[in-house]
Amino acid sequence: MPFPKLEAKKFASIRELNGISARTMEEHYELYKGYVGKTNEIQEKLNAADRASANQIYSELRGLRVDLSFAIGGVKNHEVYFGHLGGNGGKPGGKVLELISRDFPSYDAWLADFKASGLAARGWVWLAYDRDWNTLTTAVGDAQNTFPVWNAAPILALDVYEHAYWIDYGRARAKYIEAFFNNLDWNVVEQNLERALTMQAVHR
Repeated sequence: MPFPKLEAKKFASIRELNGISARTMEEHYELYKGYVGKTNEIQEKLNAADRASANQIYSELRGLRVDLSFAIGGVKNHEVYFGHLGGNGGKPGGKVLELISRDFPSYDAWLADFKASGLAARGWVWLAYDRDWNTLTTAVGDAQNTFPVWNAAPILALDVYEHAYWIDYGRARAKYIEAFFNNLDWNVVEQNLERALTMQAVHR
């Protein structure tokens, strides 16, 4: 079955950042490359998988399909994450700030909730634009293949797996979350939102 062979993207954020070491970013990027490689490997195996023995308890096809969703999640989540790091932090402007102020009690209230969600999550926190309900929403995912909601586009992704911060901060996840926001490029988040809004208009 046709499936594009993926190649790891390059990101300007794979370097020393403000409060996040070059080693952390380089090791994290290698993990992302592993997800790219596994996505390609699993897809090749799927092409030859025995569909006659498919079974919900155990089968090669089930295992490959579940693992493919995990690998693809690892690719896409990290591409959002690396894509909007390397900025100067601060506060957003434009449409992002407009919609956060519209859909949450205030920007400060959203930020406090998002950071708290980062402490509560086991894997990821996303700010996503829900195209069905025309609203921003904060969502938590405990694994790479736990997506926010159907038809919602993540515009901001915070990785809170230990590999994202342990070298620099040990157990002090809250300090890493502060460093993440200090390095966030809100212009890229704005572009992600504009893309989500454009796709919504196309599919109406």
